[in-house]
Amino acid sequence: MAQARMIKTDRPSREEAEEAIRTLLRWAGDDPAREGLRDTPSRVARAYEDWFSGYGEAPAEYLSRTFEEVDGYDDMVVLKDIRFESHCEHHMAPIIGRAHIGYMPNNRVVGISKLARVVDTFARRFQVQETMNAQIAECIQRVLEPKGVAVVIEATHQCMTTRGVHKPGVTMVTSSVHGQFRTSPATRKEFLHVIGNPSSRNEG
Repeated sequence: MAQARMIKTDRPSREEAEEAIRTLLRWAGDDPAREGLRDTPSRVARAYEDWFSGYGEAPAEYLSRTFEEVDGYDDMVVLKDIRFESHCEHHMAPIIGRAHIGYMPNNRVVGISKLARVVDTFARRFQVQETMNAQIAECIQRVLEPKGVAVVIEATHQCMTTRGVHKPGVTMVTSSVHGQFRTSPATRKEFLHVIGNPSSRNEG
């Protein structure tokens, strides 16, 4: 079972965060006191509040309200191309991608916007793509208790495209499946067909 890696620490003050940013600016070789950088620490702190707002949210709560009046619908529900922005926990560099979610309802469904919110909550934390993929799938499976869940993520990692090996245009694809998506090849194949089969789309 994938668990969110939440480590409780004493959170620094806003002033301490801004001073840390000034230190990084000096370490990079610039002067944080010059006009163009004077307000940068404050801007970066505000940006972090947005980029990492997922630490203050509980993704399971978004799935708590469901609808049972679905006239017995028990076939696949798919929400694809959910765009997200995250950050690599190793280099703090952006991860930009799309998530595709499919689940087999078990007498109840959830509003589709709530699935997107689950993705955003996990994305707005420091992440490893494989872990984020597993966290999203496990959360949906645990809360909705459907007959199965599948989550596929396609993303580019700027820790690889803008530094290190400098390989732009490379997409990483991960998947996590539960229930019928794991036990039934036909169900899994149908899901991949609906989302466009990312593994084959990125070949070559």
